[in-house]
Amino acid sequence: MTEYLIFFAIVFGVNLLPAFGPPTWSIIALYTLGGDLALPILVPVGALAAASGRLLLGLATRYLGARFLSARTQDNLAAAREALEQRRGSTLLGLGLFALSPLPSAQLFMAAGLARMRLLPFTAAFFAGRFVSYTIYGVTAHTIRATSLGEVIRSGLTSPWGIALQVAMLAGIVALTRIDWRKRLGGGDAPEG
Repeated sequence: MTEYLIFFAIVFGVNLLPAFGPPTWSIIALYTLGGDLALPILVPVGALAAASGRLLLGLATRYLGARFLSARTQDNLAAAREALEQRRGSTLLGLGLFALSPLPSAQLFMAAGLARMRLLPFTAAFFAGRFVSYTIYGVTAHTIRATSLGEVIRSGLTSPWGIALQVAMLAGIVALTRIDWRKRLGGGDAPEG
């Protein structure tokens, strides 16, 4: 039981990071390859820990955004949220596809937190998608040799493309806050602030 709690704490902590954390699937793969923990337990525990960490990251970003962003920026983000909420079907489809993809999700949760979106449904979709993808990665880990897995993780953390993707996604969050969403979406001018 202690090993599963340690695993939960590691995955939870990694998913609190806003960028540059190792992907959760790699942690699951390491535990699958190097330990005696059961994959049918690792997957739901990993998905729950990842979803909990991302939820807390989104809530923390929401709190910090409310404290430190100007009224104009907050209004712009509110307009973006309203537009997404009006297009719920396409938003859910996009979220579902994102939740299944191996793309970094920290910035998505930070953007959702800044836009003050409802985070629980967002997190539930993330959990479901990660449950599926972690199952696939965990099962696949049985066929990968430990040395090649270490190289995959190392290259993911140090590759120029991986670093560039993380930086670009962080820049995207900054850009998200700078767009006048009310004006772009036809809702009038934002208040000065």
